[in-house]
Amino acid sequence: METIVTVKGNVKYTITLDPTVWIFDDRKIDLNTYFSEQRIEIDEDEKYLNSMGKHWSREIMEGAIFPPTLKTEKKFDRQKMVTGTFGILLKPFLKNAVPADDAETITFITSTNQEETFPLSKAEDFIFKFSQDGKPLTDDGPVHLLFNDGSNIENPLKGISSIIIK
Repeated sequence: METIVTVKGNVKYTITLDPTVWIFDDRKIDLNTYFSEQRIEIDEDEKYLNSMGKHWSREIMEGAIFPPTLKTEKKFDRQKMVTGTFGILLKPFLKNAVPADDAETITFITSTNQEETFPLSKAEDFIFKFSQDGKPLTDDGPVHLLFNDGSNIENPLKGISSIIIK
């Protein structure tokens, strides 16, 4: 089974996705709780600007702190990483591929050559499931396509091997 997913077609940059490394990505989503929790949409750019503003204000008031303290270091919950079911939003990867202005559809091709096409505008709401109970999706992976509302959680599109933007 191939573990790489390519994004190609009517994009500025053809990109290659490797779901095996997403377990270490800060953007990963815990799918055990994602569909049952209430979510608040956060603009990443605004979040960054706010955190930088707070950091700048603190440095002005207190002075810069070098090296960083232990409070700023990222800690990983190892138990959760080896037993959790995780996904990741497709939106940032599409943003990096830079679809052309005239691109209208996104097509997912599976390892069995099945094709599913959706409007590109809906792609921001897609989630790639890449882990089940701490294990990569080896039998029918490398990723499963889930909708953000959880409507296809029982029957996701499985075995996605490439994505074509048209």
